[in-house]
Amino acid sequence: MSYPDAAETSATFRPADTVEALAVGSATARFVAPGSVTGGQYGLFRWDPGPGGGPGPHYHRTFSEAFYVLHGRIRLYDGERWVEATAGDFLYVPPRGVHAFRGDEDEPSSMLILFAPGSPREAYFSELAANLAAGRAMTDEETTTFLARHDQFMVAPTRRP
Repeated sequence: MSYPDAAETSATFRPADTVEALAVGSATARFVAPGSVTGGQYGLFRWDPGPGGGPGPHYHRTFSEAFYVLHGRIRLYDGERWVEATAGDFLYVPPRGVHAFRGDEDEPSSMLILFAPGSPREAYFSELAANLAAGRAMTDEETTTFLARHDQFMVAPTRRP
């Protein structure tokens, strides 16, 4: 790896009160540093799941994801097994790696989700939130199309925690 010869003034500061928060059903997504802020290098979101909320096992073809638990308990699926993660626990998922997550049923929890490169994942969460808020149930075909448009592919269901 090479390093630049000269320094530059190019940092971006985002005060907490300027970070968009989006209700996604009973969860909240905060777009701390979407790819549009990082020049597409990565995206960083804070995810506060609702009780038991989260996607089933899935994978992404074009980006990796990493999960860092801030507080509470979050169930993480690493493609083979569900584990109960608590503050400080971390899961890295390479492109095409099967994974899932679920919020704890009894207590609030929160985690950071980092994905690289910084694809526009906020579009996925925004569209999902709009559908949930409208009470719109998608058909299986619509769901598959929606997920594929956002590089999310579900795998055969496994036993959920």
